[in-house]
Amino acid sequence: MRRRSKHHDDQAEVNMTPMLDIVFILLIFFIVTATFLSEEGLDMRPPPDSDDTPPDDAPPPIVVQVDDDNNIFVNRTRTDVDRVLSAVNRFRAEEPNSAVLLEVQDEADHGIIVQIWDDMGANGVPVSIQRTNEDS
Repeated sequence: MRRRSKHHDDQAEVNMTPMLDIVFILLIFFIVTATFLSEEGLDMRPPPDSDDTPPDDAPPPIVVQVDDDNNIFVNRTRTDVDRVLSAVNRFRAEEPNSAVLLEVQDEADHGIIVQIWDDMGANGVPVSIQRTNEDS
């Protein structure tokens, strides 16, 4: 009778160390070479005081107010955020060189303010921003 020899199942083992080294090297390479976008914010500093008096024929500014409840007023007339630009354009039809003064309160929604700012900038309307207190 023949003896059966026991066969050991030879399993192939893969050494993962070199692959992990390559992955970590690639990870470090992409982290080091990545460029990060610089975020641009709104400048909330007031302009420097000026001794110059505005000219007498200077057009009055168009005041856009955003209160704490996100109500929007254009020259004290309530409007919707999507209609601010058309309201400003109506006032600018009477006074073409008028600028927009955006008065915002502390708790106003940032998205609304940025949308108004972007709409004015995209249409070439000069705009400045002023933060107002709740008491005013």
